[in-house]
Amino acid sequence: MIPRYTLPEMANVFSDVARFDRYLEIELLATEAHAAIGIVPEADAAACRANAPTVDDEFVQAVSDREAVTDHDVAAFVDVVQSAIGAPAGAWIHYGLTSSDVVDTAWCWMMRDACDQLIAASTELLRTLVLLAREHRDTVMIGRTHGIHAEPTTFGAKVALWALQVDRDRTRLMAARDTVGVCKLSGAVGTYSNIDPAIEAHVATALGLRAVPATQVIARDRHAEFLYACASVGATMELVAVELRHLQRTELSEVQEGFKPGQKGSSAMPHKRNPISAETISGLSRVLRGNLQAGLQDVALWHERDISHSSVERIVLPDSALLAYYVLRRMNRLLQGLQVFPERMLANLQSSFGLVFSQPVLLGLVQAGMSRDEAYRIVQDNAGRSWDERRSFRELLDADPRVTVPAAVLDDAFDLQRSVRYAGRGVDVLDSLRVG
Repeated sequence: MIPRYTLPEMANVFSDVARFDRYLEIELLATEAHAAIGIVPEADAAACRANAPTVDDEFVQAVSDREAVTDHDVAAFVDVVQSAIGAPAGAWIHYGLTSSDVVDTAWCWMMRDACDQLIAASTELLRTLVLLAREHRDTVMIGRTHGIHAEPTTFGAKVALWALQVDRDRTRLMAARDTVGVCKLSGAVGTYSNIDPAIEAHVATALGLRAVPATQVIARDRHAEFLYACASVGATMELVAVELRHLQRTELSEVQEGFKPGQKGSSAMPHKRNPISAETISGLSRVLRGNLQAGLQDVALWHERDISHSSVERIVLPDSALLAYYVLRRMNRLLQGLQVFPERMLANLQSSFGLVFSQPVLLGLVQAGMSRDEAYRIVQDNAGRSWDERRSFRELLDADPRVTVPAAVLDDAFDLQRSVRYAGRGVDVLDSLRVG
């Protein structure tokens, strides 16, 4: 991932140093487990731990240099580690293991830790959304369907639905964490032919992972579930971002992203304050969806393994974690600085001459004894005239001799507070969420 969208805490999970450090710990734990069952001399296992190299940039470079000879990254890693530990103890490193035992266990360990950060970021965003929804529980605005004025709603109700979706994403991340929090150290083709199952159990316990049956590789539907959870986060963030982009359009001006001192919205037009955060989030969500497609294609491997998945995962697993984390953090920052303009929301609602009350008018006429079709035509005729002539919908209804209901019926139909009297129910549901 390019540095622009990389936050250090998530980058540290997938860095080369962190990855090789995980490899080393897996190897050392396996060696110690072999000593515990009497295969490796205890003194040699202790020497492996005591003389293990420090994994740093110099170590990473040494592995890279060795890979130029071996043309195999794990073999190069093992060579460098064994050389650093020295003979005879170093010879026990990687005993009974195949490359995928180390690599797949490390990937799952990394994805589990990535999920922890994504869950924490989701919870932080959820707190922001809950506060925003409660603040605007009664902030009335127009609800739009197909981009057209429909009926009144509240900004709080809108934000509450975003919060509930973020909570569902958090649940998906928790499920993905459980799915990927596994390991395998069962050797070539996964039959434990050259390694005792006790070794796998020891490593699993030490790392807080769960040993699972596997071929030579852990089944890739697990990795695809992780990618889906990341893509789902992206889809939710885009849902919010697209709505905010629409609400920031000049013609609406109902909300606005924060604009810090010294910021420039355009290199050419000094007046511009563009929705750059929301647009960035929309764009990055497309990458997350594309990565999911690649991950799904990795599920079907040949027989007990091939490596067609390997090159893909080196890109899509860290990139998806980094991007999902980035859009969660970027959205949280956007919403914490979001400016909301209730007066503009109300003015926009009122700009369609009262047409947003057409349904309660229709229902009032039906309740008064008129057939639904007849009532619909009367309301539709007056609504059309109201829009075409830019006249008050209520005044046209009052002047229509076909409308014989008492004025109180229309008063009730045009009562804005009646329309939104239950809109806060979605906000109230947020009280049940765990937001820390």
